Amino acid sequence: MAWLIEIATTLLSTMVDVVPIVAVLFGFQYWVLRQPLAQLKEKLFGLGCVILGLALFLVGLERSLFPLGEVMASQLTAPAFLGQPEFWWQYYWVYLFAFAIGFATTVAEPSLIAVAMKAEEISGGSIKPWGLRFAVALGVASGISLGCYRIVVGDPIHWYILAGYLVVVIQTRFAPDTIIPLAYDSGGVTTSTVTVPLVAALGLGLATSIPGRSALIDGFGLIAFASLFPIMTVMGYAQLIQWRQRRQSVRGEGCASS
Repeated sequence: MAWLIEIATTLLSTMVDVVPIVAVLFGFQYWVLRQPLAQLKEKLFGLGCVILGLALFLVGLERSLFPLGEVMASQLTAPAFLGQPEFWWQYYWVYLFAFAIGFATTVAEPSLIAVAMKAEEISGGSIKPWGLRFAVALGVASGISLGCYRIVVGDPIHWYILAGYLVVVIQTRFAPDTIIPLAYDSGGVTTSTVTVPLVAALGLGLATSIPGRSALIDGFGLIAFASLFPIMTVMGYAQLIQWRQRRQSVRGEGCASS
């Protein structure tokens, strides 16, 4: 009964939250554009599915993903598992878990899948969905691992962010023009429905478990790393492809001249 009450309450709350979005979409369609909406019944049915799915997802987050992330972080940093670590490298299981969970959640991220499919469609197949997803997932995994290292050692977050965006600015100067906007957008789509809850729970659990760390100051910030590093890896992926194409072109010209 408690589950049903929670689902019903969340469903009602989700409907209220979706009302402004629906009002804007239908308001512009009927009052600004003054055009009828094709296949209205199908779209309303889809909207209902979205609302129901969001409500069930939010209940699942509260019941499973958030607690699971916090429990995993506390168990990985517990003295019974780690002993009494004195150096940052002794938390290697935490870094490995952060890398693995960051990679896995990003590959399964619905927003990233949608962006990758559209990128392939618009680019005429030159941008491969799996290549883009792998590059973004690698960036998120690396960023979260570095963010966990920051929590362990207690460094100020702004030095990492400043250094990261300096690298992004330099890469932007040399990366192919066609990939730069997509790279910047890739950093945004990672902070969505699947990745954020687990990463936030991991950061809070890790900061709570390590003595001398504040959950408020040190526990948050992993999402910033998860948004920043995919920009680097996507542009790096494009630069690598560009370098390989140039190398193959040079080889082809050399064979033709001989």
